[in-house]
Amino acid sequence: MEKSPLAPASFPDLPSIAGVTLRVARARYKTWDRCDLTYVEFDEGTTVAGVTTRSKCPSPEVEWCRDALPLGRARALVVNAGNSNAFTGNRGRAAVEAIAARVAGHVGCKPSDIFISSTGVIGVPLPIDKAEEGLSAAFAAHPCGWEEAAATIMTTDTFPKAATAKAVIGDRTVNLVGIIKGSGMIAPDMATMLGYIFTDAAVDAGFLQQMLSSANRSSFSCITVDSDTSTSDTVLAFATGQAGNAPLTSFEDAGADAFNAALSDICRQLAHLVVRDGEGASKFIEIGVNGAQSNESAHKIALSIANSPLVKTAIAGEDANWGRIVMAVGKAGEPAERDKLSIRFGGVQVARDGLAVEGYDEAPVAAHLKGQEIGIEVDLGLGEGRATVWTCDFTHGYISINADYRS
Repeated sequence: MEKSPLAPASFPDLPSIAGVTLRVARARYKTWDRCDLTYVEFDEGTTVAGVTTRSKCPSPEVEWCRDALPLGRARALVVNAGNSNAFTGNRGRAAVEAIAARVAGHVGCKPSDIFISSTGVIGVPLPIDKAEEGLSAAFAAHPCGWEEAAATIMTTDTFPKAATAKAVIGDRTVNLVGIIKGSGMIAPDMATMLGYIFTDAAVDAGFLQQMLSSANRSSFSCITVDSDTSTSDTVLAFATGQAGNAPLTSFEDAGADAFNAALSDICRQLAHLVVRDGEGASKFIEIGVNGAQSNESAHKIALSIANSPLVKTAIAGEDANWGRIVMAVGKAGEPAERDKLSIRFGGVQVARDGLAVEGYDEAPVAAHLKGQEIGIEVDLGLGEGRATVWTCDFTHGYISINADYRS
């Protein structure tokens, strides 16, 4: 598959995280010549937090993680690519339990300390025999680097995605590294398809959960590719404590604000990478909505614009059709007044007070839309509510990828 034109020029230079060991293997879930099982082992004392899909049809992996998260402990992570194991009944649950039991036996811990994710085709039970073979190979494999791990969790992605951040806690500098996969079926409503953040900081599990949930609201829950929420969406954060900082337990602790900022930053970086690999995408679009009655209202209106096929295809065609923005605002079901609405493309005002701006210069707008980074701003003129979301355009590539997905 051809690499997205919005992809970064290269994979980032990432630090190692003490207490995290990465391995990959071939379980052969699909007929492809690549690794498709990622196994991550954590030192004892690692804490964990996570957010999962709000889909009413979640995978058994999502349910397993939800049950384990309140315990706050993690010793290993297994990620299967090529098969989501969703909508597979008791057979799917049995596969998850078998994986957890096998890994727990290998590590020497409880099955509830094992976290599992799967991504790929819905409705096909995860073959336990292939999972067992893949795990055996992973246990025997040499440790690998971040790029191999990021590539192994991919499905329709066109490039491996990762990001890093740092924070200072007391006299210690702590590192954060994140890897993520996602390209289609992206309208997370919590997180993106599969994302994992690793840090050597010592952080209480409950406080880590508080910070991750907050970071999610301004990152993963603000992206959309196609308005579809996955059955498997999961983002997990693991803190090994190997940096030796005084454990963070609340925002009263020195360094807590810095770590929280770093966590929010890495979540935003990862979220943007998913949009930049949107299936068939050729343009990265930032949509800002201001002047709404509330932040929640602004968020809903911004997503209405971002999810509109008419808006997304107009951007793909480099057409500043602001009428489609008006349409998307109007259909959102949120307070809006036509004669107070204003719209900008790339900072150029094209509509104001319910009308087109008379005599506005289309040349800079046309030039802006020919680029890969598109900005759309809407002001409702009603209040102080604001929100920003990120999406991509719709091209024929999206249709081609998804028409052939199962085959």
